[in-house]
Amino acid sequence: MPPTRRRGGNAAARSQQSTLAFGTKSRVTKPTSAPATTKKAKDIEQVHEVDTSDPDQVPVAPIEGSSQPHIAELVVREQAKAEVEQPLSEEDKKALKITDADLKRYWRNEEARRKAPRIHQEGLSVDEKILRHFDLSSQYGPCIGIARLKRWRRAHMLDLNPPIEVLAVLLKKKDDVKQRAYIDELLS
Repeated sequence: MPPTRRRGGNAAARSQQSTLAFGTKSRVTKPTSAPATTKKAKDIEQVHEVDTSDPDQVPVAPIEGSSQPHIAELVVREQAKAEVEQPLSEEDKKALKITDADLKRYWRNEEARRKAPRIHQEGLSVDEKILRHFDLSSQYGPCIGIARLKRWRRAHMLDLNPPIEVLAVLLKKKDDVKQRAYIDELLS
């Protein structure tokens, strides 16, 4: 027969602990508190209240219906502006010589590698398709929190051979193209 288990500790502390019982002798109860739903609703309301007169207070996420860009968008814009202001490199000159026909040919070759066409991208321009493909290509490094142009140049500097067509789209349409990756917008 196994030895009996000895209980250690203070007997008074053990007697105050609630026990589970399925009879009518004892019952475990929860402490009473305010409903959690009212607390959460108040907290959410406080998060969305922004004092527009205070310039130091910056909302983390834009309030629905406002025209203020997300803070990540502002950071990426600054990165892109710094990249565009650099003097033209040899790659930049090559990229500016690429025509729209070359871009379409590049995209047709990319599509030919796939087993099925991208049905969900039918309404997008070729430029946007090229940029989204670049965004989702993990071999060029992470695309979250970095401008597309800065990511291309970093990949080129690390000899990862990013497509020159992406740089062409970014340089030719620099005012029309968003520098923030599409996946970054989705995750924010």
